Amino acid sequence: MTGTRGVVVALFLLPALVLLGALVVYPIGYSLVRSFYDSSGDGFAGFANYKALFTDDSIRTALRNNVVWVVLAPTVATALGLIFAVLTERVRWGTAFKLVVFMPMAISMLAAGIIFRLVYDQDPDKGVANAVWVGVHDTFTQASAFPSAHPGRESPLKADHGGFVTTAPVHTGQSVALPLVGVAPDEMPDGARRAVAARPEAGKVTGTTWQDFTRGKGVGRLGTPDPSEQGYAGMRIEAVKDGRVVASTKAADDGTFTLPAAADGALLRLPASNFKEPYNGVDWLGPTLVTPAIIGSYVWMWAGFAMVLIAAGLAGLPRELLEAARVDGANEWQVFRRITVPLLAPVLAVVMVTLMINVLKIFDLVYIIAPGSSQDDANVLALELYRKGFSEDQPGIASAIAVFLLLLVIPVMLFNVRRLRREVRR
Repeated sequence: MTGTRGVVVALFLLPALVLLGALVVYPIGYSLVRSFYDSSGDGFAGFANYKALFTDDSIRTALRNNVVWVVLAPTVATALGLIFAVLTERVRWGTAFKLVVFMPMAISMLAAGIIFRLVYDQDPDKGVANAVWVGVHDTFTQASAFPSAHPGRESPLKADHGGFVTTAPVHTGQSVALPLVGVAPDEMPDGARRAVAARPEAGKVTGTTWQDFTRGKGVGRLGTPDPSEQGYAGMRIEAVKDGRVVASTKAADDGTFTLPAAADGALLRLPASNFKEPYNGVDWLGPTLVTPAIIGSYVWMWAGFAMVLIAAGLAGLPRELLEAARVDGANEWQVFRRITVPLLAPVLAVVMVTLMINVLKIFDLVYIIAPGSSQDDANVLALELYRKGFSEDQPGIASAIAVFLLLLVIPVMLFNVRRLRREVRR
């Protein structure tokens, strides 16, 4: 059309064609051919490698997880992007908010994976997610301060359904010693004070429960509170007769307690609730939650991308339509659902399709975040391709997975291209 000679056109296109052929066409062609050969590359395997895609347990897990990824990740990221884009139009610091939400896009997948591997750490002292979860849990359910406490030598206590009970009944006017060991000094309750022996009281059962241990060989006396020993502040004590609790109380800061006359002739029990292990949060990276947890990290990164594209589409909407709807009596939810979302449908489709293509080849986050114990449960096709090709030395199956991934991406890409062409014609 411009009169340029074909030779000149070819010379200008040649570098791009060479790069395209070397980096795209040749690898695709080689992978296609290699997928029909065995692991050694010498024997023709036919469709055996493709058959393995649907018979190998690890590949089937990867396929199932990829379906979860394609359904959840783009949907959640697009929905959050839409909400952020609409809300930031109505707040004063909308631009600053968009900047903060979009900032994770500047972080590499490797760095994001390392960040969320720490966020999801099981130890509440390291993992932010469990620190918050445990904090909320402990606000409503108080944790035990004595999970490791247990009777020592010559103790009057014996095990009883997770707790401990006295071997003999107690009577009013008697002072009972309930010594335990096993709690480190730095793990004692904050209010714990020096333990003292309770004085007998007429018509009541009194006693002391304390940490019966003094550092140093031969130091201290068993069964008697020593000056350096602390009381089990807050320890719950129950009086039990015929399997029924007739009285209960909690130990004071010095470990002393008092029970009414109803406790006469009863066994004293330290219930299992005193020794319950502290709540350690949720196993985010365990077999059950590892895939949703990794999807959460992906949404954290890509919700900003969705928000920026949708905000650009939102800026181009005809405002007179929105105002006309409000004048006709529509509330904000009706305007959003019946006007804004339908007009944004082309933009939402672009975002969804782009994210779908992106999650089909997700690799970095799964490889970094999922620990070795649950990596099989979090497996996806791109990660399985890497494992088959490099860890298990099965390049034939790895090539078949690569071709299969390409076949999955092509329909989504064709849909996107056709949609873009329709938009251009309009």
